[in-house]
Amino acid sequence: MSHNADSPPHDVKDEGHVTAASSATIADGVDEEAVEANRRVFTGWQFLLFATLAILYSGFHLFSLNVYPIETWSFRIIHIAGALILGYGLFAGARFADADTQASPVWLRALGFALLIPAAYTLVQVFLMQQTLAGGAMRIDPAVENWHFGYPLMATTAAAIALSWGFRLERDRFNPADLVLMVCALASAGYLLLMYNTPLRASTGTSFAPIGISWAAIAGSLLILELTRRVAGLALVVISVIFLGYVFAGPYLPGFLGYPGLSLQRFFSQVYTDAGILGPTTAVSSTYIILFIIFAAFLQASKVGDYFVNFAFAAAGRARGGPAKVSIFASGLMGMINGTSAGNVVSTGSLTIPLMKKVGYPARSAGAIEAAASTGGQIMPPIMGAGAFIMAEVTGIPYTEIALAALIPAILYFASIYFMVDFEAARKGMRGMRRDEIPRFSRLVKQVYLFAPIIILISALFMGYSVIRAGTLATASAAVVSWLSPHKMGVKAILKALQLAGTMSIQIIAVCACAGLIVGVISLTGVGARFSSLLLGLAGVSQLLALVFAMLISILLGMGMPTTAAYAVAASVVAPGLINIGIQPLVAHFFVFYFAVVSAITPPVALASYAAAGISGDNPMGTSVASFKIGLAAFIVPFMFFYSPAMLMEGSALQILRVGVTATLGIVLLSGMVQKWFFGPVNGVTRVVMLVGAIFLIYGGIYTDAAGLAIAVALFLMQRRQRVPARSSSPS
Repeated sequence: MSHNADSPPHDVKDEGHVTAASSATIADGVDEEAVEANRRVFTGWQFLLFATLAILYSGFHLFSLNVYPIETWSFRIIHIAGALILGYGLFAGARFADADTQASPVWLRALGFALLIPAAYTLVQVFLMQQTLAGGAMRIDPAVENWHFGYPLMATTAAAIALSWGFRLERDRFNPADLVLMVCALASAGYLLLMYNTPLRASTGTSFAPIGISWAAIAGSLLILELTRRVAGLALVVISVIFLGYVFAGPYLPGFLGYPGLSLQRFFSQVYTDAGILGPTTAVSSTYIILFIIFAAFLQASKVGDYFVNFAFAAAGRARGGPAKVSIFASGLMGMINGTSAGNVVSTGSLTIPLMKKVGYPARSAGAIEAAASTGGQIMPPIMGAGAFIMAEVTGIPYTEIALAALIPAILYFASIYFMVDFEAARKGMRGMRRDEIPRFSRLVKQVYLFAPIIILISALFMGYSVIRAGTLATASAAVVSWLSPHKMGVKAILKALQLAGTMSIQIIAVCACAGLIVGVISLTGVGARFSSLLLGLAGVSQLLALVFAMLISILLGMGMPTTAAYAVAASVVAPGLINIGIQPLVAHFFVFYFAVVSAITPPVALASYAAAGISGDNPMGTSVASFKIGLAAFIVPFMFFYSPAMLMEGSALQILRVGVTATLGIVLLSGMVQKWFFGPVNGVTRVVMLVGAIFLIYGGIYTDAAGLAIAVALFLMQRRQRVPARSSSPS
């Protein structure tokens, strides 16, 4: 949403971030909002209307979380309904009209306006029902709920969704079908708010539940699925539909997949409760995630992102393959607060990928490095994207404990990418950037106070403040710190940040609600328990086999899905099974979390790699294979959580230190094996030896560490001996 009608009609910003070499900064505009391909760009009163709605939506969450909390289910219903209303206002269901695409005919618009009549009728019925209950009635007549609310709401929602797919309007025009969907979202949420604030709430999931709850839940589910399609693509929607199909097809399936069955009314009267859509995923999106999106928006408004990237260039730009190393640091810093791997690729990759190509990296390597580094932002403490908050909610483990446990694995992941980059640069003889091509470090150090919001956040969390209080303090500090910088945040900038947060939150809230639908299917049908029994059977044969199977399912469930949804679904299906075979809850959830994260760089469906390929101009599948190789450590390290819990800070200080140091050395060997370089070129046999040594060192046992160290020392001495003759034979 922007008042600039000339914004680019795609989600990849242009490459105009690189300023003249004589400038003190190289990154300018990393914090600018990317405009998705199907996002409307309003002007005039429409811009003001939706900007105000977005500001009110963000403000509502800040107020409710910090000043005046409201009843939990009501808060979550309003949270989802607000995102649906904003989402249908801002994101179109079909591509926009242009020179090659004719605008929709007048009769289609007339049909859209006609659907407003039954939509408005259902909204009026909600008000009349409220009057009836306020007058002392115990419940609403089922005939009224069916004929005057349920059937019109269902028919109107389905018709408006179908109609919205056919609209072709200019980018700054709003279509009536989406207005109908906004009214339907209001009617559905209004009815649920009405019923869940009466004793009828206790009847959900039974045959005594009012039929209207089922109708409102079906309409609400359809609205969530359609908005998810618009903001996150088809992958999550298809998986959701498969799970929903299982609810009704399950009784006819053989073997462990079969279950007694649920009627349409009983399932939908319960799925829009804390057993499903209003459950853990929405609990997290309505508290921690929305709060950290607001925090990220305040950092963007104060141009901290530009500073992070410039700081990374000043620190690492002159090293060999400099821009690639900058990509690692910048993407780690930005990825902590960004929340999505693909979104992080777009924001930092539009700067770093062209610069990597400039110093000699092929387009494929440049895109793969950025994709792998951006994906790593999701596992970088203290914020770790959004998935860590869901982990805290699901497991009951304190968030600070999760952030600490993530430290060594995150270091290993980024060390792996760093050495992959360094060895490739050494093998290809790449240069770093010249002194006049990067910002002056001495100048940037004077603005190091811009890191204060991150430091305040970490300090508050470890001082025992709640995540909400710590996030609020960090957000306020971002505004205060900006007053010391050239980008001071006044009232206008603060309102802009709140507007940006409201817009940014739509995708993640839709995804979390959609994931909640899947979680509801898993919990209400018991398929998760049956999957656990399958894993238990595999573990009887081999625990390693059970872990490999769990890895494949986690990656499969995560393909094409944002990290948050991927982890939420995998945590419901896979993690309980791992816990049942004797794995500690923290280890089981980290195992699942890692593979949900790296699904973004795992072929054949790798969202982060595809986004990077769009910027680098390389083949998407080739980029995803290359990013898989660069992020290889992330596919090995989770297995070591099971064999060496010290990697997750579980054990004595000496154990943790030993495992951390030896695993880092193992990562160096692994990187050298992939890049065919270790103080010099290596041949096929040496690479096999390096792989064995790497696995021994990463494994974490005392004897394997000793064996791995012996292999590493032998390789080092062998390479050194090869280099000495080469130097002595070179001309003086």
